[in-house]
Amino acid sequence: MIVSKNVGKAFLLACSALTLAACSQAGDSNASAETSGLAANESAQEQIRQAIADAPKHGLKPELFLKGGESGDQLVLAALKYATALANGYSDPKKLFEVYTIDRPTTDVRAGLQKAFQDGNVGDYLNSLAPQTDEYRALGDAFLRYVKLAGDQREESVDTSTVIKPGAQDARIPKIAAFLRAAGYLPEEAPSAGGDQAQQPAAGEANKPASEPVSASRPAGEVNSYTPRLVQAVKAYQADSGLKADGILGGDTLDALNNGSVVRARQLAVAMERLRWLERDPPKTRIDVNTAATTLDYYRDGQIVGQRKVVVGEADKPTPQLQSPIYRLVANPTWTVPKGIAEKELAEKSSGWLQKNDFVMKDGMYVQQAGPKSSLGLVKFDMQNDKAIYLHDTPAKALFAQDERHRSHGCVRVENAVDFANMLAQQEGISDEFGKAMSKDEQSFVKLPDEIPVRLLYRTAFWDGSKIKFARDIYGWDQNVAKALGLAPGRPQKIDQPESSDDIGP
Repeated sequence: MIVSKNVGKAFLLACSALTLAACSQAGDSNASAETSGLAANESAQEQIRQAIADAPKHGLKPELFLKGGESGDQLVLAALKYATALANGYSDPKKLFEVYTIDRPTTDVRAGLQKAFQDGNVGDYLNSLAPQTDEYRALGDAFLRYVKLAGDQREESVDTSTVIKPGAQDARIPKIAAFLRAAGYLPEEAPSAGGDQAQQPAAGEANKPASEPVSASRPAGEVNSYTPRLVQAVKAYQADSGLKADGILGGDTLDALNNGSVVRARQLAVAMERLRWLERDPPKTRIDVNTAATTLDYYRDGQIVGQRKVVVGEADKPTPQLQSPIYRLVANPTWTVPKGIAEKELAEKSSGWLQKNDFVMKDGMYVQQAGPKSSLGLVKFDMQNDKAIYLHDTPAKALFAQDERHRSHGCVRVENAVDFANMLAQQEGISDEFGKAMSKDEQSFVKLPDEIPVRLLYRTAFWDGSKIKFARDIYGWDQNVAKALGLAPGRPQKIDQPESSDDIGP
């Protein structure tokens, strides 16, 4: 289905294009060289135009590929670029980020297009190249809804200087209610004599905008009231946005509402691009960590069999985007402190503090000995990579109860890590060996019979199986992707740094 012209115009309004040199059309001689051996008849050319007109459902602007009026070699070249964007991503993450080692697809779109030209099914071939998953389709549908919402609304900023608490009267309430209603968080409901009734959005409806706005016909005092019904809508919005779902309209929540549909559309476009970077058939048994949302999903034979919270790198110490296998479990691990952490965080500690926390010097390095005070906790999931990144336990259990869990030096702390290690050991047939290792007082290593791939992904918009959720762009990594896609940059994120503490773990 071709995306409507209205949505296309809204796309341009919402995402205000950037001029990118990479998007300019090549000259005729270059096009001829790149399309040598590929020829599209009139039917194929029309299928190419129709497919590229549908680019917005992939979060892509058609003008990244077509400027208008192309035919012949120029149109075939546009098809090659569009096919590559859908199959492998429009941008190259290895050029956008200092570290990106996650496996990528390697689709030969030239050979695929050549066969599609011969078979006369160019449109079907192009449509088959993007991820064919429920998540990708949900992101695309949500993207088009938010783009349309951004185009329909002339969103005005809400002042963020003061907090609005449940039950308060505030002149900003109508604007807030209008956005939440249009975004599908505030169900349509006629006012009654008994006042507003608290009501949660229906299951699966939280991301579906209402078709028509509701006019305010109540007395001004009631319209400006932060009612229980609106509080419930705000809590749902906060939960989907990675914010503390307390119903209090503070700075972070008001800022998220101000950014509104334009920012969410941008997040969704970036999320689809990140999915296009990923191989279409990932390992059936694997661990995926979303470092933006600070969550871990454990897949076994293609099914999610475990989900848990994680603590990942602080805003200025980001956990890198990498793929690396767990090859062994380490029971009662010691921690050799990297020199950077030692110089910044241990050098000024007293000898009494170091002794109390089981630090000793070995070969000129600080080493924290195994035990309940170890920053690695009671178990480490050793991974093979040159960035010294791994998963591990932690004695700082209270961090998992916090909504904001970007609190480490880059490694990934796993909630209920010992239980997770026991699960892996049982499934891998090494329970006895691991149990014996855990019963010892010193560090012990237990090799897995089969390595378990781990992907450290960064996803600020994602499908949780029932609806789209959003997380803050705490590392600012969405910006490079958005720029590569020709989308306007987002507003700067406020960087939250943890309060100083004795938690110096990796």
